[in-house]
Order: sequence, then structure tokens, then C-alpha cells
Amino acid sequence: MKAESQSRVFEAVPGSLEPIRDFITTFATAHDIDKKKIFKLCLAVDEIATNIINYGYRLADIDEGTIHVCVSYRNRQLTVILEDHAIPFDPIKKGMPTPEELMKPVEERPIGGLGIFLARKSVDHFDYEYKEGKNHNIFVVDID
Repeated sequence: MKAESQSRVFEAVPGSLEPIRDFITTFATAHDIDKKKIFKLCLAVDEIATNIINYGYRLADIDEGTIHVCVSYRNRQLTVILEDHAIPFDPIKKGMPTPEELMKPVEERPIGGLGIFLARKSVDHFDYEYKEGKNHNIFVVDID
């Protein structure tokens, strides 16, 4: 029987990005999720995890942060939750770039936000909550 959920803790360092992707991919593949959906989900998780590593912990002045990754499959949905103790940051409040901003040459666009845009557009549902001193970034992919 396939596990309905699994979780694992990773160091919040760039070298953990590939093992996080592998962890999610292994779980999703075991549940016969389409490779394209897995790729897009991993892209979204990678973007947010990178922000946690490069900004969240660094701005909180925490040298040894972790990212707790929980992946689950229920009711035809694959869900990934990234939990961290970095500074609170709600990617949803960042807002999405306007179509006009997206059409500008890269050198004319404001810095930041494109990765969050990409993450949010790569999954069917994205949510964020801050509770009990932890950020929770929630990615959901609907399985047809």
C-alpha cells in the first residue's frame, strides 16, 4: 500500500533543493502522478524553497535553518507543505506582476516577485499561513 503522506526535514541550504525535488518526485511517481504535473509542482516548490533559504533565514539572522517538507495524496489532490521558522513572509501578499510588467524587458522590470509568480502559476492552488511561529507554504495539484 502506498503511503498517504510522508515528511522529511532538510537543511535550509542550496544543496537541499535537489533532495527536496527528489523526495517529492519519488512520492508523486509512486502515486502515478503525471510527469508534467510533477515537474511544475517541483518548479513551484523550488522557487519558494529558494526564497526561504536565500532570504527568510538570512534576514532572520538564522544560520542553521530547516525546511520541513510534507507531501500527501488525498481526494485526488497532491499537496506539498513547506514549513520553516524563518521570518514571516506571505508570498500571496507580494501580489502578481501585471501583464504590462511581464511584457517589459528584463532590465526594466522591478526586482523580485517573478519566482513567486511562477510558483503560484505552476500549481492549481497555493496558500500561505503563519501559525505557531512557522511559515506554511501550501501547494496543491489537482489530479484529473
